[in-house]
Amino acid sequence: MTDDLKRLWAPWRLEYIETADHPGTECFLCDALRMDDDRRGLVLFRGAAAFALLNRYPYNNGHLLVAPNRHLGTLDQLDSGETAALFELVRRAVGWIERAYNPHGFNIGINLGRTAGAGLPGHLHIHIVPRWDGDTNFMPVLGGTKVISEGLSSSYERLQRQISKGGL
Repeated sequence: MTDDLKRLWAPWRLEYIETADHPGTECFLCDALRMDDDRRGLVLFRGAAAFALLNRYPYNNGHLLVAPNRHLGTLDQLDSGETAALFELVRRAVGWIERAYNPHGFNIGINLGRTAGAGLPGHLHIHIVPRWDGDTNFMPVLGGTKVISEGLSSSYERLQRQISKGGL
């Protein structure tokens, strides 16, 4: 009997799989913000009230998270300055992704509460997912596999180049 099953190796996913059902007591967003090494924490931008980082388990290349610096779980906990900073950073991050990746569109969303899909309900964050025509194909539907064609370090470098150019 031959094995016709094709395999797509994605070893970086193991960390997520092993910890998905056993969330730790720490907040990965707060951990990233406390790190001295932005590259290791995948932090792309630090502002006075909000920051942006790459999603360690992206849906697509360039998938970012934008979060308030304070550990807050709901929108009503944000003050007006944090709300403005958060959504200004979303606006800027969309520009960085547009220049770096030239996507055809975006999904931008907030999952509030575990039932709504929040993997980290205690620290509010906004997902910015670039989309391209045809980026959904048979792999997730038939193979249960999402292909991410760029490594996190390459994504980090690509987006950092756009951020360092300024603008927006």
